[in-house]
Amino acid sequence: MNGKLLRGVSGIALLALSITAAAADPLATPANTGPLKVNPDPWSLDLDVPGLDWLIGKTYVSGVASAMVMGQTAANQNPGDKDFVADLTNGQVILQKTDGWFQWYVQAGAYSFATLATPYSRASVATPNTYDTVPVAYVRLVLDDSLNIQAGKLFTLVGSELAFSFQNMNVTRGMLWNQEPVVSRGVQVNYARGPLSISVSLTDAFYFNRPSWITGLVAYAFNDGADILSFVGGGNLSQESYASPQQNGSIFNLIYTHTSGNWTISPYLQFANVPTNNAIGISKGATELGGALLAAYHFNDNWSLAGRFEYMGTAGTPASANLFLGPGSDAFSFTLTPTWQYKRLFIRPELSFVSASSVTPGSGMGQNGTDTDQFRGLVEFGILF
Repeated sequence: MNGKLLRGVSGIALLALSITAAAADPLATPANTGPLKVNPDPWSLDLDVPGLDWLIGKTYVSGVASAMVMGQTAANQNPGDKDFVADLTNGQVILQKTDGWFQWYVQAGAYSFATLATPYSRASVATPNTYDTVPVAYVRLVLDDSLNIQAGKLFTLVGSELAFSFQNMNVTRGMLWNQEPVVSRGVQVNYARGPLSISVSLTDAFYFNRPSWITGLVAYAFNDGADILSFVGGGNLSQESYASPQQNGSIFNLIYTHTSGNWTISPYLQFANVPTNNAIGISKGATELGGALLAAYHFNDNWSLAGRFEYMGTAGTPASANLFLGPGSDAFSFTLTPTWQYKRLFIRPELSFVSASSVTPGSGMGQNGTDTDQFRGLVEFGILF
């Protein structure tokens, strides 16, 4: 035992570090819905530490650096939400070990959130006030080819759109995305065999530092993987007096993804319920029901076009929880995002429009919270490495 420890210490002292291009398949994490293509040849660090290969071994290094300029109508009074915005969208480095029984993932840096019908959250505000400078970090224990367990700060299982702009078809996240958890702390069990995938997690959902949410995902692939049907459901095991309305509720998704030739098409439905909770001032519950159609077409290796149409409506009385732009409010949106990518460089102009109705004064868009329409135009540009 002492000899093993001595060899380990000596190995660290004589660490041999080499950095090479991996010339491997694109990394599976973080997930990417396109049309941006991740780097198929990420850098790797070969760390030769005798006795510690299970912990370190080959470490892949990837990431994204991107910024945007955006103009919008109906800017909110929130700090940083202006008619014209120039800001960082991603400045993140990703380290991960993907082989062996012990694997890990760390994503660190700054990021911002541009979400339809909500005030823009600058990177300088979003990063420290949401998931901090290490938004995602976890370890994975691989029990066999079909079963693994993850623990740490995890990507949510809920929804069709992902956490950060570079992962999605559109730069701006949709209205349905804003009802969902994004990053949660906890533990997750994943099982996959053949066309069937199942994941179950116990987390703090909307980042409320108490693991009280159970979330499950069941996905089935058919037609040789060209079609995937997924069901996601999650909810709180208890009612908490300090949490947000969504944290005390439940949410469900039905997601279908079809890939054929140059096309990717993904419609999905969402239902969320928030119960009565007098402890946090909700004297009557509320529900949210919505749907979205996301699609992308690749013209060639450099050009593609993505679009999203969605509708979201809420039901409730003036005494109900406010899940959107006031109880009973609803809206539709349309987003169009052409993308040009050359190797690792990319540019994405985008146009989006939101039109809402039954808006509660003070809860809507614009300086006074009374606007019902919002138009945005932006350009995101950056590099994936």
